[in-house]
Amino acid sequence: MSNFILGIDVGTTSVKAVLLAADSRSVVESRSLPTAAEISDNSGIKAREQDTGRIISAVNRCVSELPRGKLKRVSSIGLTGQMHGVLLWKEKSGCNWSGGNFFTARDTSQLITWQDGRCSCDFLSSLPKPDSHLSVATGFGCATVLWYTRRRPEFLEEFTVAGTIQDYVVSMLCGLETCVMTPQNAASWGFFNTVTNQWNQNILKAAGFPLRLLPRCVPSGSLAGRTCSAWHGVPAGTPVAAALGDFQCSVYSCMRAPTDAVLNISTSAQLTFSMPADFTPPDSPRPESSVSYFPYFSSSYLAVAASLNGGNVLATFVETLKTWTRELGLEQTDSFLYEKLITCALQQETSDLMVSPTVLGERHAPVRLGHVTNISTSNLSLGHVFRALCRGVLTNISSMMPAELLHQAGVSRIVGCGSALARNEVLRQEVEKTFPLQVTYGENADSAAGVAMVLCDRL
Repeated sequence: MSNFILGIDVGTTSVKAVLLAADSRSVVESRSLPTAAEISDNSGIKAREQDTGRIISAVNRCVSELPRGKLKRVSSIGLTGQMHGVLLWKEKSGCNWSGGNFFTARDTSQLITWQDGRCSCDFLSSLPKPDSHLSVATGFGCATVLWYTRRRPEFLEEFTVAGTIQDYVVSMLCGLETCVMTPQNAASWGFFNTVTNQWNQNILKAAGFPLRLLPRCVPSGSLAGRTCSAWHGVPAGTPVAAALGDFQCSVYSCMRAPTDAVLNISTSAQLTFSMPADFTPPDSPRPESSVSYFPYFSSSYLAVAASLNGGNVLATFVETLKTWTRELGLEQTDSFLYEKLITCALQQETSDLMVSPTVLGERHAPVRLGHVTNISTSNLSLGHVFRALCRGVLTNISSMMPAELLHQAGVSRIVGCGSALARNEVLRQEVEKTFPLQVTYGENADSAAGVAMVLCDRL
């Protein structure tokens, strides 16, 4: 009788939990729930925060919906989740297990997410240069903490531990007094050297960063501890791995060969391929570069073009249309409008309308805005506009990682995945027009399954 690996992805908008059969390496059970945790920003500082209690409630409910008989046969637990963000909590009191087989958040901050915009360009330029090949951007954990040290230092005094949301769940499951973090998540915070696997402690200390908040780093794929209590049927004492980055886990779930590139378009968009085993990243950040190198496994790296503008741009357009129709006295659902847009765009095979969809900027070009050009009386139909918008998403990501670069790296196939690609045939058509390579679909970039696969292969 097979044991199971429990993989959990604490995402930006939802939580997903899967049970992976250890003998067949296949997902046998899966549940997903929205977190509904977004908090409205009335501060005027472009804050993006989520309610920690709601996130943890979604984690508990999601796991509890899996078959209890199979949860009793879980042999290990893997966590992954949204990177870059930061959550703060108090040592020894970050949760409450008094409810029995589930825990509730206690004495924590809200989750400040990767989408947070409080660190302006001027603020970021005032920070010291990191000893790392990765630049620091708004929404990165260390940048956010440094913002608090200058603007609201009293807020930080309340807390003794910090980590990503997935690190927090690991710490609470294991009853850890501190936070352990893998290089995958540490690199997403900034001020972390992935070659030495060490924080830039001297640089951060000189900048006023409270070093007590820095997590202890452990290798990606290693154990963090064991469950301190039974959890929805999962036995106490079950090994729990240190949390991994959701991007790396999503790639791990669908990259089948070293010559594959993975294009994932969900909330945001990423195009990535694996670097040779002997690759070493640059000595210093190249903030103007649209390609970054993310730590993967066994000291290897992924070359990544990570765009902030993906499915969220399409969702913004749908929301705009919904607002317009409401102002005209009509009410339509998001799903109705999205389906109508796809239908109209499929009837419009081409469009000479040009849409640059970078309404959220890009990390290598934070002040960049979107724009529309080549407007004429003949290309303003919904079919033209939506076709051009979908093409613009692909044009933007291909400008960040051109097809020539993929060819030079020996990439022979693009694996297309992500929720936006899965539901949008127009977007898939534009992928195949943009990249002169074999493009395949059907692989599911699933971070929850990916983290379970990592544990199956490496523990």
